[in-house]
Amino acid sequence: MDVPGPERRLAAVLAADMVGFSRLMEADEAGTLARLKTHRIELIDPAIAKNHGRIIKTTGDGMLVEFHSVVDAVLCAAEIQSRMGRRNADVPPPRWMQFRIGINLGDVIVDQNDIFGDGVNVAARLEALAEPGGICISSAVRDQLGERLDGVAFEDIGEQNVKNIVRPIRVYRIRLEESPATASDGTKGTARATGKSKKPSIAVLPFANMSGDPEQEFFADGLTEDIITELSRFHDLLVISRNSTFVYKGKAVKVQDVGREFGVDYVIEGSVRKAGDRVRVTVQLIDAETDRHIWAERYDGELKDIFAIQDEMTRAIAATLPGRVEAATHDRANRKPTDNMAAYECVLAAKVLHHRSNREDNARAQLLLDRALELDANYAHAHAWKACVLGQTWVYSWCADRDATFQQVASELETALALDDNDSDVHRILAALNLNRDDHDKATYHQERALALNPNYDLVVVQQGELLTWLGRPEEGIDWIRKAMRLNPYHPERFWSHLGRAYYCAEKYAEAAEAFSRVTRPDHTHHAFLAAIFAQMGNAIAAGAHAAEVLKREPSFSVANHLSTQHYKRGLDRQRYEAGLLGAGLPV
Repeated sequence: MDVPGPERRLAAVLAADMVGFSRLMEADEAGTLARLKTHRIELIDPAIAKNHGRIIKTTGDGMLVEFHSVVDAVLCAAEIQSRMGRRNADVPPPRWMQFRIGINLGDVIVDQNDIFGDGVNVAARLEALAEPGGICISSAVRDQLGERLDGVAFEDIGEQNVKNIVRPIRVYRIRLEESPATASDGTKGTARATGKSKKPSIAVLPFANMSGDPEQEFFADGLTEDIITELSRFHDLLVISRNSTFVYKGKAVKVQDVGREFGVDYVIEGSVRKAGDRVRVTVQLIDAETDRHIWAERYDGELKDIFAIQDEMTRAIAATLPGRVEAATHDRANRKPTDNMAAYECVLAAKVLHHRSNREDNARAQLLLDRALELDANYAHAHAWKACVLGQTWVYSWCADRDATFQQVASELETALALDDNDSDVHRILAALNLNRDDHDKATYHQERALALNPNYDLVVVQQGELLTWLGRPEEGIDWIRKAMRLNPYHPERFWSHLGRAYYCAEKYAEAAEAFSRVTRPDHTHHAFLAAIFAQMGNAIAAGAHAAEVLKREPSFSVANHLSTQHYKRGLDRQRYEAGLLGAGLPV
């Protein structure tokens, strides 16, 4: 009597493993597991299901997947690596999650829900040969694929001898369109991940307060922020925003680590010592790659000369950078600083409080700005920041009367504009104000002025992308929002919301869903967009779930009222969003 042998079959086997899993777990165990789970739920498992794969087993940081078709296996791998590259583009390199993938076509032994044999072993060895973010395939897979896949190139790396396989294996690397985080080593990966500009790029670290007085901490922070702003006025410089560099406040850091994280050429370090009515500022310009000091200077003077010190400092730094960037006066805004140094210090302190984004600090910032305007009623920048801080109360409903607050914001901006037409914050906030009035022409005018005055200000750049979306030019808007994320790798979460809206308007619904999924504390408006997105994608279950979340958070929600808060210029864009909301089952 014949005893039946084990079941055998031909299968395309995909083996994947995460790069640096142990290092990431050691640095942040809970966070790493949470991020990996998110990638599995949102990207990896759906890609496998879409391409008809079957997960055989997982190993914590890796998995084994079986496909009936090599085409499906390669399409799945390409989707995972491409989309993971895009996700990593907005994460500092030390926190990247990257996978190596190997694919083989071979005979496997089936044992219940598991598979074994030479076909599996070869796939595992191919995975080990792949670059971080890369895919390696066997010659059997390459022969079966032929020329059936567009946008995929093959690099023959010859026959390879691998562990526990007697025969050499002919291996091919798959080359996809270059994604931001698919470099083969840390240094190159950093440059690619951050999309390093051809412009000289620079990060200004928070200046150290050497005054011995904790109350003067705001002075050092405010001076750092002013230097970042002044440098940002040079069109030939790419300057990392203060939200990103202030992550390093109070920490001992290595310049080369800062350079790698932000993908910049140069780093500025400095200190401020303030005693009475005198101030000493020291500053150093350092090559981020070599940690070599290029230039250093010390500035001493009376506090009333702080603006002259800043101008001298920024001109010297810009002139020292490669290409000898010309610090031409006519290319810079003609600022009108206050003569009242007490008012200036109040504004510096108010900015620091505003950035903390909580109700108590907002109230304190308002008091400081009121004091600054008591000391100098014609201080344009103080009026602009009063409008900004009041606008924060309007956005978060921290004010008793929203209509009155909105009018006060408008009044402060009108005053600021009359006093100084060359303040980028004045025009930035005026653009937002007029957009809320659906006056797209005025919004465009002030946005263009803000961008011309300060082209590297991340809040201005992201607002450019937001405005273009409302104007019906979402593809351009996506590019501007991505640029803002490059300028500020630690950007506010609302940037993801802007990006999601732009992708929705461009009818790129999968990308829109991915962008909105980055918001950790979504409100009813985020759920409304997600409901519309999934309705457009034909996913009724997900659309209904998000619609339910909208009504749970905002029981009085209606599509008509919600659309009145959206600022689309084109009827077509408004109709697309309305169709998505109604398709998700939200009330008219």
